[in-house]
Amino acid sequence: MDNMENSYEKIVFDTEDGEIEFFVIEQTMLGGVNYILVTDDIDGEEADFLILKETGSEDDEYVSYDIIENDEELKSLISIFNELVDDFDLEV
Repeated sequence: MDNMENSYEKIVFDTEDGEIEFFVIEQTMLGGVNYILVTDDIDGEEADFLILKETGSEDDEYVSYDIIENDEELKSLISIFNELVDDFDLEV
């Protein structure tokens, strides 16, 4: 495993298509809501990123997230994450 991969927490999402692994780049809380910035490819220069919003917790082990799709909310969160993360330049 690459050194860069070792520096990021990896989380697994259960989807209708099976399990998907993501690397958590950063997280922040805004208005009492937890948001995480994730990618499935930490090494790629043109990697795709998702900003996910925590929407609930079934128990202490599982948390639910939704992909941010509202453009205004997404732009605001990208600005915040760009300030928090030096290694990446996020764009809509």
